Amino acid sequence: MTFLQPWVLFALPLVGLPLIIHLINQRRFQTVPWAAMMFLLSARALSRGYSQLRHWLIMLLRMLAVAAVILAVGRPLARGWLALAGGGRPDSAIVVLDRSPSMQARDPAGGESKLDTGRRQLVESLRTLGPGRVMLATDAGRGPVEVPSPEAITELATAGPVAAATDLPGLLQSAYEFIRENGAGTTEIWICSDQRANDWRPDDGAWGGIRDAFAKLPQQVRFQLLSFPAPAVGNVGVRVGGVRLETVGRDRQLVVTVSVSRLEEGPRLTLPLTFEISGVTSAVDIELSGREAVLKNHVIPLERTAATPGFGTVSIPADADPADNEFFFAYDEPAPRRSLVLADDPAARRVLELVAGIAPEKDAVATVDVLAAGGLAAAAWGDAAVLLWQAALPEGPAADTVRAFVDRGGQVIFFPPDVPTSAAFAGVSWGAWTTHAAAVAPESWRTDQDLLANTLAGGALPLGELEVKRSCAVAGDAVPLASLPGAATLVARSSEVEGVTFCATTPAPRDSSLASEGIVLYALVQRAIDRGRSVLGAGRQLDAGSAAVAVAQANPAWTRIAGPTAGGSTEAGLHAGVFRAGDRLFAVNRPLAEDVAAAVGDDRVDGLFRGLGFSRISGRAGAADSIVQETWRAFLIAMLLALIGEGLLSLPRQTVAAVTPAGFRQAEAAA
Repeated sequence: MTFLQPWVLFALPLVGLPLIIHLINQRRFQTVPWAAMMFLLSARALSRGYSQLRHWLIMLLRMLAVAAVILAVGRPLARGWLALAGGGRPDSAIVVLDRSPSMQARDPAGGESKLDTGRRQLVESLRTLGPGRVMLATDAGRGPVEVPSPEAITELATAGPVAAATDLPGLLQSAYEFIRENGAGTTEIWICSDQRANDWRPDDGAWGGIRDAFAKLPQQVRFQLLSFPAPAVGNVGVRVGGVRLETVGRDRQLVVTVSVSRLEEGPRLTLPLTFEISGVTSAVDIELSGREAVLKNHVIPLERTAATPGFGTVSIPADADPADNEFFFAYDEPAPRRSLVLADDPAARRVLELVAGIAPEKDAVATVDVLAAGGLAAAAWGDAAVLLWQAALPEGPAADTVRAFVDRGGQVIFFPPDVPTSAAFAGVSWGAWTTHAAAVAPESWRTDQDLLANTLAGGALPLGELEVKRSCAVAGDAVPLASLPGAATLVARSSEVEGVTFCATTPAPRDSSLASEGIVLYALVQRAIDRGRSVLGAGRQLDAGSAAVAVAQANPAWTRIAGPTAGGSTEAGLHAGVFRAGDRLFAVNRPLAEDVAAAVGDDRVDGLFRGLGFSRISGRAGAADSIVQETWRAFLIAMLLALIGEGLLSLPRQTVAAVTPAGFRQAEAAA
């Protein structure tokens, strides 16, 4: 049990004071044998057992009263329902807030969101605990920031909701660095989260290092998780999968693909989609029967004089989570579908050139430039969307050229050369080739995000039908997107540099069936082209988070022109909306993972904190109860009850007046 004044507990030995007084009083009297009293003692033998029991009960109640007074003065605390934590008042408290869109889910009856409820309960708890310092950790890059009082947690804009995912491992790492560098004493780390997988990243290898680092700290660190794992009942999210501007004769139109989704199966719904473009509103219904429904290539006419770039929104009626009921998009004149291909193997070069040269849209033009190893300087880097590279990884000036292309938003897909070298790019290098005795098929791949994600209709790419005859090892800091049997990597993306992908085999027939089973390779390349094109036009889509923050920091004139006004300038890139920077528009929205990630199980979370002082308090949005309460009143009530009981037992017994022999004879004579 926790006590705000634990030093008072040193007085607990005073509980034995009534017993000591009783023993002292017994020594005040001497026992002297007296023949006349022996008959009275024999007469009272039958009531002696009850008398001794009453005396022991009186002594016990007196001892309980003293103990209750001492415990009440120590100001005991109770945390949650039967969730009692150990320790006294902490020297420091670090609050780690999950501010992701899923934390904006509200109770079905309305009222506070999960984030608002968690912040209020944390403020009440910290006000009761009274730590020496209160720190707020909301940005892994800046580390915890001291706040003047617990109440500031509900007032600061940097503690409010954002459209970005939360990097829980990064926030805990920054909390560890603060404790180590500042020599903080006893510390409690309060985590407020709904345990969504995209925020916790339980498979991230950083968790092992974080756990070991905290375990080695000399000071005591306790973790308290205020968890809101329950999903938002009946919540549906809306998302724009693609938007393009088309010119048909003299008319112009937007072609928009919209999807609505939910985490769990539910009843059939008819949802109105409301589009707003340049102040003009239109609506269309969409039927949701399973987990996802897609409105593909919905045409919205535009005025001939409509300016470009432009922007718009699509929304659905309000439900349990308002954070995913609106999606922003920006559009511009279509950027060219220009691809660059550099390949040593003629067979691989022909396949890559063919796949990149077929545009998915009707009447769209796709251009492919085939490069030679020495012709990089003359390439049209400014107009290109993707670079397909099947050769030794670039080094020296060539690597600088490719890196500059990636830094401005271009996409690169590397295929292994016939003879790998020791060169590395974006933290990844090629290893040795493996020739499989029998062709193998991919065993697993990521379907939730990145270049191999499911289609907008929810179907998976047919990677299981591929046949891989030879594969090259991928070494370095890469995130697997598809794996072969034995955990060998087939497709991976660089962890260091965004937009760099590695495919461990080539489309040459001697290596794989990527050419004959062309759907997978076509989807991989065309998705990379679409990503690369998105940075070429003046209307660009961004996920809230690190990518949007980098763009906002690179554009000092970053100005909001649509969307909620919450959030300060210090958090540019973390909030949804449409922003202008010069002559370009940026539509910032929540990441896709926020719509598809489920909650991490309690057992899995417990494993992440294995060996550390950790406890969990489950909450729900809108809950009015406090998670930490002082219980000294209960001990005072117990003291009063003990004293009342002691008083009742101490009352003298009522006795019957004795009848003398003379009185008995008088009564007999009268009769």
